[in-house]
Amino acid sequence: MGVYLLLVVGAVTSLTDAAAACSGWPACGDGWSLPTTTAGAIAIGHRIAAALVGLTVLLAAVLAWQGHTERRVKTATTIALALYPIQAAIGAATAIAIVPPTLSWLHLAVGIVIFGTLLAALAWQLEADTGDPDETPTGTPSEPAEPIASSEPTGPSIAETATGLDRVKQTAAAYFRLMKPRLMWLLCLVAAAAMALAGGPGLTVYTVAATLIGGSLAIGASGTFNHVLERDVDRRMARTSDRPIVTDLIPVRNAIAFGLALTVISVGLFATINLLAAVLGLVAIAFYSVIYTLILKPNTVQNTVLGGAAGALPALIGWAAVTGEIGLGGLGLATVIFLWTPAHFYNLALAYKEDYERGGFPMMPVVRGETTTRRHIVWYLGATLIAAAVLATSGTLGWFYGVSGVLVGTVFLWAVIRLHYEQTERAAFRAFHASNAYLGVVLLAIVLEGLAF
Repeated sequence: MGVYLLLVVGAVTSLTDAAAACSGWPACGDGWSLPTTTAGAIAIGHRIAAALVGLTVLLAAVLAWQGHTERRVKTATTIALALYPIQAAIGAATAIAIVPPTLSWLHLAVGIVIFGTLLAALAWQLEADTGDPDETPTGTPSEPAEPIASSEPTGPSIAETATGLDRVKQTAAAYFRLMKPRLMWLLCLVAAAAMALAGGPGLTVYTVAATLIGGSLAIGASGTFNHVLERDVDRRMARTSDRPIVTDLIPVRNAIAFGLALTVISVGLFATINLLAAVLGLVAIAFYSVIYTLILKPNTVQNTVLGGAAGALPALIGWAAVTGEIGLGGLGLATVIFLWTPAHFYNLALAYKEDYERGGFPMMPVVRGETTTRRHIVWYLGATLIAAAVLATSGTLGWFYGVSGVLVGTVFLWAVIRLHYEQTERAAFRAFHASNAYLGVVLLAIVLEGLAF
């Protein structure tokens, strides 16, 4: 995380021209003068932090070679240590000479490689320390279990059990649950962050309101169709056996009509902004409802990875709503969401492993085992952090985004490391909530910087 801190600070420093404010090396001016400006102080702080972090990289390499670690761990830490002075030399060349812009990207690229090799060493060491050598995953999902709830109606419908105001309340609550409201806040925050990142004259009150309302309804439509299409599987899983369609609180035909109505209203709202937003909204609904639910989720162990596109689409919708096109900023944010999804959802898959096995879903813990799943969480967490650091070079984001991302990223990584050692349902949920906190804070930082700062 020290190296990651340098990555983010370096990205922000390059945007604020802090290096130009302190053009000497190792200090400013003739190389030994103290900075006289805030930007110069930032540059000096970055160099001091780089020296301190370099000592930790050296220590990690020494400990790896002295301890009983695997060869690949030793190799990874050695590569990181060897690249570190090269990274420092590139930084020095940037400070004391006029260099082409490509050198700044090389500086960032070498930093990413250093971070990646250290993360690889961490993942392999965690696997060696906590992995189960006797785990023998089947490589294929098991046969679905018998339904927990009978396929026959489990009880009287809302209409038969309630009257008047109670009936209205129960009906509204059941339909609201069909919409999967717990997904709404985060996905709408993704769209809001994309709009703030895009900025410009297209960011109007109506655009924001129509995008967020239309996005909420699109999520509701996707959730409703998911409930309809997975109703038989939901009966086999404890966590889903009480859903409204499974318990016959809502008839299937009514749920389909409800989902179609939400789709029409949602796409219609997007269309009042621009055609591209409407097309992307319809694609998002179709992707989650059909591609993910019917094709990916029941048939491939990579369902969570590929299904991340559903969560990434709100970033493209938000950007398109403001700009009328799909730009690099929207694609950058979408990439962060896409890579974050496995690091987020694999924790839930570990917590509900037995339930997913009952449903016959080829989830990563069921097919590949828990050890492999925990390793993949580390990989995707690292990839998410790298994508978030690259996003900092967009020109819109600054220190608040960078510091927030490093702090909550550290908490996320800590929770994942604890998951490796504890290997309990509680630890899995802790890492799951830490992943939510990470993305929520990062997205809020983008919104605040885009709109206020």
